[in-house]
Amino acid sequence: MRTLTVETPSHQYPIFIGENLLAQTDTLLRPYIGKKAAIVTNETIAPLYLHTLQTALDKLGIPHFSIVLPDGERYKDWQTLNLIFDGLMQNRAERKTTLIALGGGVIGDMVGFAAATYQRGTPFIQIPTTLLSQVDSSVGGKTAINHPLGKNMIGAFYQPQAVLADLSTLGTLPRRELSAGMAEVVKYGALGDLDFLEWLEQNITALMRQDQAVLTEAVYHCCRMKADIVAQDETEQGIRAWLNLGHTFGHAIEAEMGYGVWLHGEAVAAGMVLACRLSEQLGRLKSKDTERIAALLEKAELPVAPPRFDFEKWIAHMQHDKKVSSGVMRFVGLNRLGEANITEITDMEILRKTLQPYV
Repeated sequence: MRTLTVETPSHQYPIFIGENLLAQTDTLLRPYIGKKAAIVTNETIAPLYLHTLQTALDKLGIPHFSIVLPDGERYKDWQTLNLIFDGLMQNRAERKTTLIALGGGVIGDMVGFAAATYQRGTPFIQIPTTLLSQVDSSVGGKTAINHPLGKNMIGAFYQPQAVLADLSTLGTLPRRELSAGMAEVVKYGALGDLDFLEWLEQNITALMRQDQAVLTEAVYHCCRMKADIVAQDETEQGIRAWLNLGHTFGHAIEAEMGYGVWLHGEAVAAGMVLACRLSEQLGRLKSKDTERIAALLEKAELPVAPPRFDFEKWIAHMQHDKKVSSGVMRFVGLNRLGEANITEITDMEILRKTLQPYV
């Protein structure tokens, strides 16, 4: 097992990374669980891992109840969020009841948002079960639900008490979901660590076959990078926005196609290539570098080209992006591989040229 500490102005918390950690919840998470717990999971994860977590809580003598939600990005909305609140109210959850998010990014985001708002704030713990959530969404305290006009537009910054990333849960992950998580892994190398990007190029085959030593190193490295960035910029006023590389284009794809049609990581992969092509248009990145990123993503079995839809629809979706400031669209791009930047775009022709093959 490897351990990291995230230190933010609000508080610090540990990340536990390793195999078969879920069965050790009673020892690893003992200091972070209150006198009562609410486990929130979904219909896919519950049959696989809910009993193990319940057993661990029983060992601690902690009363608990479970809320099982429907599975899928399309359920990341107000209606499903209310199912969490219904369960908390029906079971008389108090302000010190610990919410435990057992699942992927959708569960983590919704449980975090519920924790941030139920009785104006209750503690919560992240137990991510997908690669994408282990390397990215479970760390850093971003919580949200989607709106039909934009992804993650309604939410809060709210840090967990602890994160437990059990790599054994990835053994039940569908291949497509594993690939989706790899998009976020590649993102870390592209935006801030050329050495890591080169390491990924050398180890992508081992990662895709889930070599545990290589996988542990990748998850640890991504979490360490994110912890460092979050410590410097908890509420995304500056460099934390770099972590959105590919996301402005990617969120437009998700909104246009319908949430869940393209997995988040798939949309980010195609969006990352578009962000590189935008950087080319701005004279900051060489085409061979874009192709290098695309080649790595393809080895991870990810799409590198977006679906086709009208330019006006692209713009409409991207104007709802959270990075828009004073009506001006802002994009995360690259100065070079391993070095991100944020650029304001007012000339629509630059975006038109970037998207020209796909409209």
